[in-house]
Amino acid sequence: MPRVVPLAITISPGDSRSIAGQIVDAIRRKISAGDLAVGGQLPSVRGLAQQLSVNPNTVSKAYGELVAGGWLVARAGLGLYVAAQRDQLSEEERDRRLDAAVERFVNDVVAIRCSPDEAITRVTHALGSLSIRQSA
Repeated sequence: MPRVVPLAITISPGDSRSIAGQIVDAIRRKISAGDLAVGGQLPSVRGLAQQLSVNPNTVSKAYGELVAGGWLVARAGLGLYVAAQRDQLSEEERDRRLDAAVERFVNDVVAIRCSPDEAITRVTHALGSLSIRQSA
């Protein structure tokens, strides 16, 4: 029986994303980086909600989004597990999502008057600290 994988997730109250969105992004990042292995069990909704001091409905919403996106699989009566990753996006959809993410990022950077050089340096550093698998 797979063991429950502890999740080291931090919720930031100042983040523009919803709390459920932060949970989704954190779990997807951990799966992509290999911190959460395929078949690993996630904490229960109540357990993660208690750990993060958030409403269980928020965790349930995040888990539901991850299941719908193919990141997690639900096993009746047993809980949620990390799904085997597959190439889920076509090249066109991947490009569309990447363009949308870059546009959001650029708009945020411009709004805080960050120089392009500083933004590029920080993005390069942030991406360099990840060990993203190509299959994510």
